Amino acid sequence: MSLPAAPPSPVEVSPQPPGPDTEDITNLLAHEASVLRLETFRLARRLRVPRAIDSMSDGQFAVLAVLRAHGSHTLTELAEHERVTAPSMNRTINCLAEDGYIERVTDEIDRRKVNILLTTEGDAVVTETIRQRNAWLTQVLSELAPEQRATLASASEIMREIAKR
Repeated sequence: MSLPAAPPSPVEVSPQPPGPDTEDITNLLAHEASVLRLETFRLARRLRVPRAIDSMSDGQFAVLAVLRAHGSHTLTELAEHERVTAPSMNRTINCLAEDGYIERVTDEIDRRKVNILLTTEGDAVVTETIRQRNAWLTQVLSELAPEQRATLASASEIMREIAKR
């Protein structure tokens, strides 16, 4: 009498795909994230160099850019947007007002509220700074191979998606 054949042994399924283990993948992703962060920071810093007014700080320019892009804001709204304290934003606004780049206007409905608006001079600073920064980047891009520019265009789309998260 023969014994019945043993059932085939179940195939063990590994929770990780074959290849590098989870710790290696995590370390690789952490390294890639660090490199991307560093190089993005370096490019952003380099893009901030061209400006219409050399003595204007990045924080001052950021306020002008916000006002141009989104219209008038209160001091509190600007401070929240730029993630600084109200006293710090007040100093920035005072400097910009003294130089004629912004103006304070009392709200017609709520007289306690003061809106901060971009002046024609402030708009000109933003326009010229953007022009200079775009000119620098256009020059740099013109020196790259078409394949490199295509890679950067794809990367720009991915970076936009990441920034939305």
